[in-house]
Amino acid sequence: MNWSSFKYLTRQGLHSMAANRLMTLASVGVLTACLIITGIAGLFSANVNSIVEYMGKQNESVVYPAEGLSPEQAAAVDAGIRAISGIAEVRYVSREEVLERYKGYMEEYADLLDSFEGDENPFRANYQVVVSDLENLENVLAQLKAIEGVDGVRALTDMSSMFVKVQHAVNFCGWALVVMLGVVSVVVIHNTIRLTVFARRREINIMKYVGATNGFIRLPFFIEGMASGVLAGLLAGGLVLGGYAALLRLVKDVPGLWGQVAAASVLPLSGVWYLVLGGFCAFGVLIGSIGSAMSVRKYLKV
Repeated sequence: MNWSSFKYLTRQGLHSMAANRLMTLASVGVLTACLIITGIAGLFSANVNSIVEYMGKQNESVVYPAEGLSPEQAAAVDAGIRAISGIAEVRYVSREEVLERYKGYMEEYADLLDSFEGDENPFRANYQVVVSDLENLENVLAQLKAIEGVDGVRALTDMSSMFVKVQHAVNFCGWALVVMLGVVSVVVIHNTIRLTVFARRREINIMKYVGATNGFIRLPFFIEGMASGVLAGLLAGGLVLGGYAALLRLVKDVPGLWGQVAAASVLPLSGVWYLVLGGFCAFGVLIGSIGSAMSVRKYLKV
């Protein structure tokens, strides 16, 4: 097919959209609604993953070496902790550092805590460990407890497990929603183009009699389906990104701990806009192409 034929068929596809504007409006509107819901689900899932990752970095496990270890035993404990895979950060905290930290927490009792200096210090040295993936927390804790010379391990396993379960549930629901809405979009565009093909069945029949190839007949319908997908993608992308920008402004004003967590972990608009817009257009073109292929293949033989 030469370039002039391609331009002609492209114009025919766009002309068909204008001629069947009500059906085009219906397909673009339904696809836009599906993309908006899909985009909201996708952004929500991505932000939940980001928050879980951030909380995982803040969720420190505390490892207590046994009392009275020799320098060699203490060095072995240190090496054993650092050798475990899946640990993102290990920091040794001496007894003196723990005491100073509590002084910062309890400034009004700082003078009282001064009496705990030296041998009177009741606090224990420890290692603060941050795992790279909360899903691997239980495995890492088991390995830490198995190290000879480790007296105990303290970790917020219940909270970590809750975050992981929420992450899995959101991801599952998000993907299920994407698949379901994708099927709905394909069905809508398929029915729209099927009606167009049915209305032009005599024209298609004449074109086949004069020797037009199936590809020559199909291309305008593919153009129509893909153009509908692009329009829906641009419209849905603009609406979703506009709403997301407004939501980010509201998040900045959330007080307290959750406001700090959101400010540190919610994905910025600059990091997602091109993914949302590009993904919507690509998804729209894919759905439009699939709907066109299903319709034309069935109704081409008239």
